[in-house]
Amino acid sequence: MTRLRATLALGLVLAGVLGLLGATVRVPFVALGDGPTFDVLGAGADGRTVVDVSGPVPVYPTTGQLRMTTVAVTTQVTLFGAMAMWASGEEQVLPRESVYPPGRSSEQVDQENTRQFAQSETDAEAAALRYLGYPTAVQVGSVLDNSPSAGRLAPGDRIVAVDGRPVTTPQEVVDALAPTRPGQTVTVTVQRGPLGAPGPRTDIAVVAAARPDGDPRGFLGVTPTNVVDSPVDVRISLGDIGGPSAGLIFASAIVDKLTPGDLVGGRVVAGTGTIDATGRVGDIGGIRFKMDAARNDGAQVFLVPAGNCAEAVTGVPDGLQLARVGTLSEGIAALEAIRAGRAPTPC
Repeated sequence: MTRLRATLALGLVLAGVLGLLGATVRVPFVALGDGPTFDVLGAGADGRTVVDVSGPVPVYPTTGQLRMTTVAVTTQVTLFGAMAMWASGEEQVLPRESVYPPGRSSEQVDQENTRQFAQSETDAEAAALRYLGYPTAVQVGSVLDNSPSAGRLAPGDRIVAVDGRPVTTPQEVVDALAPTRPGQTVTVTVQRGPLGAPGPRTDIAVVAAARPDGDPRGFLGVTPTNVVDSPVDVRISLGDIGGPSAGLIFASAIVDKLTPGDLVGGRVVAGTGTIDATGRVGDIGGIRFKMDAARNDGAQVFLVPAGNCAEAVTGVPDGLQLARVGTLSEGIAALEAIRAGRAPTPC
């Protein structure tokens, strides 16, 4: 009996230790799940209008909701927590390095997500105003210190051409530089002054350097950005959100507020997707969780990037209609179809 009691006591102690370890020791995994959604046609938690449009132009009222979606990331995962999440199937458990790459701290990843979110706001505004017919241009956004362009090009310079090739978007600048090599002289044609009254064209000769990442293309050290010649002032207020996937929804909200009528038609529409300054929509991660969160918050229709359609149709929640979107124009067309009671282009 004494030996049996000792064995039972030892077993209880071991079980307790294992239970404590399983409940407290963190494992190198993260969990993805449903994140919050935000109505970008309304006000945020701080009471400020999420997408505020103003200026000497008509701004039209909207109805319904246009909800951007997010994915929740749980970083402090215990052994038992990971097992429970895996068993439930409601969250996706992934190795930590799939979200936080080796060699980069969580702070660095968060900073990059914040930068991407800010860029998505800028690109959404440019895409929306471009869609509405305002003239656009490409300009120097920043110049790296000690780069070939330092002292020759400056932020705000409007880039008209690269080696005689006309450019109107950042991607066209990248494409024009693709054939260049280190040591080659690149002629960048710029205009300086306000967009509405730019100065004369000036050719600036820049000798390309080797790229820091080893890419064989020539390196100028500038970041091109899109700028729109418009009196419209757009301010997006939504804190503590990261990543670029709200671009499509932001751009749609801007168009809705600057056009007569009501794109959403009183319905609850959600969606996701990156967007560039020309209006091209890119795919994103976590589509399943974003659809679930949208449906839980009352969405009836979900705008899906074309590149995510194959994945989306395998896990669409009951009662949620999917609309395939490859460009901002297609997204606006989908909203117009929904408002008119027609079926949008499906996934």
